[in-house]
Amino acid sequence: MPAHRKIVVYVATSADGYIGRPDGGVEWLERPRPRGNYGMRAFLDSIDTILMGRKTYDFGRRVGGDRVFDPKLRHYVFSRRPPDAPPPKGVAFVSESVGEFARRLRQEPGKDVWMMGGAEIIASFLDEGEIDRFLIHVIPVFIGEGIPLIAPRHRLVRLSLRSARSFPDGVVRLDYDVPRAGGKGRRRGQRPRAKRSV
Repeated sequence: MPAHRKIVVYVATSADGYIGRPDGGVEWLERPRPRGNYGMRAFLDSIDTILMGRKTYDFGRRVGGDRVFDPKLRHYVFSRRPPDAPPPKGVAFVSESVGEFARRLRQEPGKDVWMMGGAEIIASFLDEGEIDRFLIHVIPVFIGEGIPLIAPRHRLVRLSLRSARSFPDGVVRLDYDVPRAGGKGRRRGQRPRAKRSV
């Protein structure tokens, strides 16, 4: 039986843990890129599907228009409301539950899946036990405030380090697996159960 597709968060954060300014701004990411763009080219070869939340979709269209959505890839946007205008080719809106969608997507043939973000949709997939891996690029800059990597909620999700690599410009790439409890189902220690009163 072929291995299921993995859902991978591939993201850059500031050194103080933010993926964007409060308004979504990411000008702090602008910097000379090394050959291979920190492994981005190789990563893009490993995926054929991108997942994102509505805010990430709207921000992408606002700053880059339809050209930011590669028609050779499938894009799924999670939103409780329909798009304001017809989405670009290859973009579909999703309103079904995260768990049901992720389990169905994993069963379909294809490459791995890029969870692009933002913080709320990453949190929703993580809390459903539907994130397999985090590739986090820590940019050597503090921005002081902004959008966290994962929307804050009470959780305990233990990670397993695959590798850590530093680049000459100070960027550090952290590669983590998110182990499954017993090899399947929800992540170990993800949602601590409330203690029963005696």
